[in-house]
Amino acid sequence: MTGQRKVYLLALLYALIIGFSFLFTKIALKFADPIDTVAFRFTISFVALGIPILAGWIKLDMKGRNWLRLLPLGLVYPTAFFGVQAFGLTHATSSIGGIISASSPIFTLILATVFLKERTNGVQKLSVLCSVGGVIYIIVMGGASAQGTSVLGIFLLLLSALLLSIYGVVARSLRDGFTAIQMSYVMMLFGCVSFNAISITKHAISGTMYQFIEPLSHPQFIISIAYIGILSSLVSSLLSNYVLSKLEATSMSMFVNLGNLISILAGVIFMNEQLGYYHIIGAAFIIAGVFGVNYRERNKSEIKMGVKAG
Repeated sequence: MTGQRKVYLLALLYALIIGFSFLFTKIALKFADPIDTVAFRFTISFVALGIPILAGWIKLDMKGRNWLRLLPLGLVYPTAFFGVQAFGLTHATSSIGGIISASSPIFTLILATVFLKERTNGVQKLSVLCSVGGVIYIIVMGGASAQGTSVLGIFLLLLSALLLSIYGVVARSLRDGFTAIQMSYVMMLFGCVSFNAISITKHAISGTMYQFIEPLSHPQFIISIAYIGILSSLVSSLLSNYVLSKLEATSMSMFVNLGNLISILAGVIFMNEQLGYYHIIGAAFIIAGVFGVNYRERNKSEIKMGVKAG
């Protein structure tokens, strides 16, 4: 297996994991509110990565490195992203949230061009719009409603999409100085500390600490939080940080929308949601967009390798 093919397979695995995360998150939210769910999510993530590091099975090797360079990464994602998204969804419908979230690759394309000097041609730009359009088409045709959505909600959700794009650009810019494990460790640490502080403070003030612990009495919650904590948070961040060290940020961002497609299919298969013709049409646009961006990227890499070989 070539190195490039391995990278794309890992990116596909990333999309598969985040695609199923929506299903398990829905289950977890039946037992805990959004902030508590995120707090448990990153607690499990940090512990799952911290144990092998403390045991010496994984070497963090941060001596002589400037930890402050990772500060923006941890602040942007997961801290700011999940916080802003959670508050945004309290002022907007989930369908509107899905539409706005799908726009993230557009922000990534712009930011990567400005700050990383990544160059995309006309076909790649069109492919990004094709993928974004596929997600929006599925959601709109599925009966998206703006009722209950405020201007504040739209603003916060747009900000969360921008923050996700900023994460991709920042992680890509750090690829030469830090490993995927080092970046993921800082991300999980920030998520664990910040959301537990918010959740515990909230329950302490309202005198409802029992509500913070009560979800742990439900096996469904434990299974769901284990998936989104270990696979959807920790493993996906390791995959994302690694792939971003090999692929351009714009190319990687397309796999986020592929994850959206997988989440829709998971709903059809496991939640008995109806499969409509518009799912198939939208899926075709999403997949075509992913192939359009990454096919051109692969050709460019092969040309460079051919020039070096010659």
